[in-house]
Amino acid sequence: MVSSMKKLQKSFLAGCLVFVMLLMAGCAKTEDYISQEIRIGSLKGPTSIGLVRLMEQDENQDAANDYSFIMETNADTLLPMIIKEELDIALVPANVAAILYQKTEGQIQVIDINTLGVLYMVSADQTITTFADLVDKTIYVTGKGTTPDYVLQYLLKQSGVSEQVTIEYKAEATEVVAALKQNPEAVGLLPQPFATVATMTNEELKIVMDFNAEWEKTQGSENKMVTGVTIVRSEFLQQNEEAVLKFMEEHEASATYTEEFQTETAALIVKQKILEKEAIALKALPLCNITYLDGEEMKTALANYFKVLYDLEKETVGGKLPDDAFYYIAK
Repeated sequence: MVSSMKKLQKSFLAGCLVFVMLLMAGCAKTEDYISQEIRIGSLKGPTSIGLVRLMEQDENQDAANDYSFIMETNADTLLPMIIKEELDIALVPANVAAILYQKTEGQIQVIDINTLGVLYMVSADQTITTFADLVDKTIYVTGKGTTPDYVLQYLLKQSGVSEQVTIEYKAEATEVVAALKQNPEAVGLLPQPFATVATMTNEELKIVMDFNAEWEKTQGSENKMVTGVTIVRSEFLQQNEEAVLKFMEEHEASATYTEEFQTETAALIVKQKILEKEAIALKALPLCNITYLDGEEMKTALANYFKVLYDLEKETVGGKLPDDAFYYIAK
């Protein structure tokens, strides 16, 4: 019995030692870094998909910061919230970030690129494989004067067929799909995941051209077509730089997760109500070009992309190219 009592005492002491070590480790972490509340806005689409893992971690209280997320369907809703300091970080279209930088006289900075090219041409005409095949075709696109419109015009011009196609503008993606049903010979330019939704709801439609690939044919593989970036209020960054760096780490990990665990990510996409069905999310996910680029790589990619847009129409980037202060490069 004495032997058994000694064993129990040793086990108890060992347990206490482990508890104390864990407690000390927890205290050390608190001393090194104090969690910060960060309000994040994003768009319902690819720019939010790279965040869904982090949203889940935050819900489970496993994130480094205390995040609050809001998703909108239009960037015009997020921008006033940034200006009014109701958001700290936002994921927005790349050219919108440049415009906001000019309008606020440098009150925001870009911290990463979260999405590359997401534009695809869909059609029932399976003979279309190059821009030359678009001659005498009608192309439906959402939003006159938007980035997809300018990218389309740029690539058509580079291919020498800009004068030989007809462009018709629609208010939203569903109108493009409806127009293609009436005119099967036409072509629609759609972003993901709408391009995938279109092909899954209309079996005759197929993706016939990837604009990301076409962009790299004209610009070179080192020059990326950029869709979404992450911006932060400059004042918030100055006051909470360590918290922003923690967010950047977690954003990168979340983006990487979407590539490595696509089935789990598809479930999270549905949970966050970005898409309604996991089957659609799973099919669209590899085509959404979710990424994470920061530092000099981000700056180079964005500067090259902005230069193309600027040469097409200065107002697409706010009238002038952003200066170096626009780009946050962690030291």
